Amino acid sequence: MAPTLRESKSIDKCSPSWIAKLASGIVLDIRARTPYYVRDWTDAWNYRVVPATSLIFFANVLPGIAFSLDLIETTEQYGVAEVLLSSFMAAFVFSVFGAQPLTIAGVTGPITVFNKTIFRITQSQPDAPNYLQFVGWVYLWAAIIHWVTSILNWCNFLKYVTLFSCDTFGFYVSWVYLQYGVQVVTRQLDSSSLPGALVSIILAILMLAVSFLFQSLSQKTLFHRHVRRFLADYGMPISLIATSGMAYWGKFDATNPETLPISGAFQPANGRAWLVPFWQLEGKWVGIALPFGIILWILFFFDHNVSSLMAQGSEFPLRKPPGFHYDFFLLGITTLIAGLLGIPAPNGLIPQAPIHTTSLLVMGRVSKKDDEEIQSSGSDENVLGNIPEYREQPIAVVEQRVSNLAQGSLCLVLLSGPFLHVLNLIPRGVLAGLFWFMGADALQGNGITQKILYFFRDKKLTSKEEPLRRVRKSRIMLFLAIQVIAFGATFAITQTIAAIGFPIIIMGLIPLRILLIPRLPFTTDELAILDGPTASPFTMESVGGSL
Repeated sequence: MAPTLRESKSIDKCSPSWIAKLASGIVLDIRARTPYYVRDWTDAWNYRVVPATSLIFFANVLPGIAFSLDLIETTEQYGVAEVLLSSFMAAFVFSVFGAQPLTIAGVTGPITVFNKTIFRITQSQPDAPNYLQFVGWVYLWAAIIHWVTSILNWCNFLKYVTLFSCDTFGFYVSWVYLQYGVQVVTRQLDSSSLPGALVSIILAILMLAVSFLFQSLSQKTLFHRHVRRFLADYGMPISLIATSGMAYWGKFDATNPETLPISGAFQPANGRAWLVPFWQLEGKWVGIALPFGIILWILFFFDHNVSSLMAQGSEFPLRKPPGFHYDFFLLGITTLIAGLLGIPAPNGLIPQAPIHTTSLLVMGRVSKKDDEEIQSSGSDENVLGNIPEYREQPIAVVEQRVSNLAQGSLCLVLLSGPFLHVLNLIPRGVLAGLFWFMGADALQGNGITQKILYFFRDKKLTSKEEPLRRVRKSRIMLFLAIQVIAFGATFAITQTIAAIGFPIIIMGLIPLRILLIPRLPFTTDELAILDGPTASPFTMESVGGSL
């Protein structure tokens, strides 16, 4: 049974000094999760694990490689092998040793921007350091600060992270996905033949359209519910495989559209050794690496913990406790290992982490009592008779460790020669379509998008129970304006050489919400509707409750 907030406070009161409180969050996380460890493996005997593994594998590894294309081509210090090894390492550590195995970690867009910016800054110097050795020190400094953070229980600051911060950051990540999809396509206009580039654009649009077609069919009343769930589970992987096959059909094949680059099996880029001797770096660069390590810690503190919060969102009926302090300590270990091996540092993925939890949902029929309550409500939807007789809702999540470990193991399998050849057959245009689909899909459910669409809805067809009806439109617009400005500032800075500082803007969302927004002309009820906790009270107990 997870220790309650009251128990946590009692431990603090009984401590003889502040020293006794060190690592208390880690200890409580371990105590809370250890009783469930065996069940985390036995509970995997459930069919939901199969589609979850398939879906998250494609949603993790392919965007990770595509994100790294620019990093690979710019630095020439990384290859596909480094990206795949990073994804495997993260999956192995967090599925076997982590407190919350539902959180998916891997190579993200922000870390590729971070590493590429480091390369541009350091290699422009007359006495430029060895890039991988310098990054190794950056990762070491960041790892140390990760451990200090966990030991000092600083993850308790997550209680101040609300939907305001999560929606804004999620909105930013969604647009990064859309932007990278455009970059993948436009880069081919410069580097390949025009027919090949045009075919890539066709494949990207086809991938986007077919993926949304399967998703739309899974949400309609067509076909049996098992067929609809099959389309939801496997629609994206089927779309990816089918669209990739189109590249080798008829005249499309003659255009030779660009595909994913590969390297030798289990071989790092440029034939270097896997171990990076970062201890050989000149002393002055060791000190210069420290501020970069602090910025990386800021990025990971927000990015990883927010992805973990979203994977344990209040919409998911979770029953097993989280472990933010302990998992962030583990993230420090994976960051250190990444520096030693010369691979991009992994961290929590958005939107993959919540997608993983969604794919593990167990659906059940709404009870007759609940159904009668909904039918008797006065919404216009009921008047129009649009509610089907058979409806399902989430009743449980298959909380286990196997799907995360399995998708990571598949990344390791991809490092073998035959599967690298298969990877090399995937056109880059298909990856662009995958980026567009994942970005657009994440935007659909984002709180910012929902508030914007509220203004365009037909009010006669908007439920009378819609909470936003109780908020003045001017206040909704004010709240949205703050979020959009924060998003714009973050997105804009990542397009410049100052991109190294974008994690500071992201972290600034927390004090912005705590200190500024309550001083603006919002009522308490309006703020409660416009904002709220990301996860349930059960999940937030690990960090001392919610704001």
